[in-house]
Amino acid sequence: MNAVLRAARQAHAGLTMFVVGTWLEANPQFADRIIRLGHDLGNHTWSHPVLPDDDAVMTHEEVVRCRNLLVRLTGNGGQWFRPSGTPQATPLILRAAGRAGYPTSLSYDVDPFDYTNPGASLVTQRVLDEVRPGSIISLHTLYAGTAQALPAILHGLKQRGLRPVTARTLLGAQVAA
Repeated sequence: MNAVLRAARQAHAGLTMFVVGTWLEANPQFADRIIRLGHDLGNHTWSHPVLPDDDAVMTHEEVVRCRNLLVRLTGNGGQWFRPSGTPQATPLILRAAGRAGYPTSLSYDVDPFDYTNPGASLVTQRVLDEVRPGSIISLHTLYAGTAQALPAILHGLKQRGLRPVTARTLLGAQVAA
């Protein structure tokens, strides 16, 4: 995580970090650091399950438990939620997130499948092949290949005239805080 934050700082890039509650509970120092560096901190469920389409109780608990940890560590639950295990929020997920205080659930349009550990060069290539202005890129920053790819990704975005920004900046005018 330190390498990711360092690369973002060096490139003057804004990030939206969707954290899994179990990881954040084990690494609470990053909550304040992410925010202090100007990035968005969002909810990505408690334990990163594939959220089911038919278990409202479990889905709600996953969202609320991570939100409660964010509140405990930062004073608020963050503005953004992104479901785990699925690229798109289902109606059940949207209801659970909304009840937990997240009127907006984010998705992404660029997925380099970095969680399969294809290596830094392939992660970089996949991102740069697919990214467009306004894209939201899904990266799993705890994988070594992703952290290693980030400087090259950020450089490639800059070369294309694209500036990585937080979701707050990207969607700020469209979504009420």
